[in-house]
Amino acid sequence: MATPSQWIAGARPRTLPAAVVPVAVGTGVALGHDGAVWWRALLALFVALALQVGVNYANDYSDGVRGTDDERVGPMRLVGSGAASPREVLTAAFGCFLAAAVAGLALVVATRAWWLLPVGAVSIAAAWFYTGGSRPYGYRALGEVSVFVFFGLVAVAGTTFVQLERLPWTALVASVPVGLLACAMLVVNNLRDIVSDGPAGKRTMAVVLGDDRTRVLYTLCLVLPLVIAPAMALWEPFAALAVLAAPLAITPVKAVGRGVTGPALIATLQQTGRFQLVYGLLFTAGLALSAL
Repeated sequence: MATPSQWIAGARPRTLPAAVVPVAVGTGVALGHDGAVWWRALLALFVALALQVGVNYANDYSDGVRGTDDERVGPMRLVGSGAASPREVLTAAFGCFLAAAVAGLALVVATRAWWLLPVGAVSIAAAWFYTGGSRPYGYRALGEVSVFVFFGLVAVAGTTFVQLERLPWTALVASVPVGLLACAMLVVNNLRDIVSDGPAGKRTMAVVLGDDRTRVLYTLCLVLPLVIAPAMALWEPFAALAVLAAPLAITPVKAVGRGVTGPALIATLQQTGRFQLVYGLLFTAGLALSAL
């Protein structure tokens, strides 16, 4: 039986900034329009975190039963390591999805925006079919596309909408750098696993692009947000605060650029998450200051 610490490790807490940042930025947009509703923001955060943990457990289950994790380079997996049974991990994944669905339904009822129901259903389906089902799209180089859409556009715009009950175009623009930073987390993760994913039949974007072009993609995912934020300052003057996070991008970009591979990229993943979180908080503060 897996220990509590193993379950926490299996939830992959280092990936949680991908859930926190879009909700923070969406709330920053709402604050900038004098319309933040804190209990709705907290519910949106719960939904995002539940989906993130759920997809991590679902990936653990699906990759484990397929044998993709048999030669894993990164942190331990519950099924692949034998710490927990596939059934236990699958139950945990669907428990997280159910919790996200219940919290999301509360937001739908509060806003009476019934069109959010199919959006939520598609989000949960996307979380499962990333590595689940007979034709997982994560094995077909579409993982980054999904992350950009759901942890960028949908999460930021959705968080803003459930608070303001309207969608300013600033939320859509702000979702782009957020989505790129979420993609950076997945890109560096798949770069680390490129050697084992290919032989296992897992055709991630890293496998398709190859090592060199994947490193270029990672760099773009970190650099472009630092360009977009000051560009937004043309109409959101304080959005440029996010550029203060730039020093945190230097070390991971240099590491990827000089060809670091395998376990050494675990530190780069941590650094990417740190940059993502600090950038997101600064970006949130800048967008919120628009109300002044």
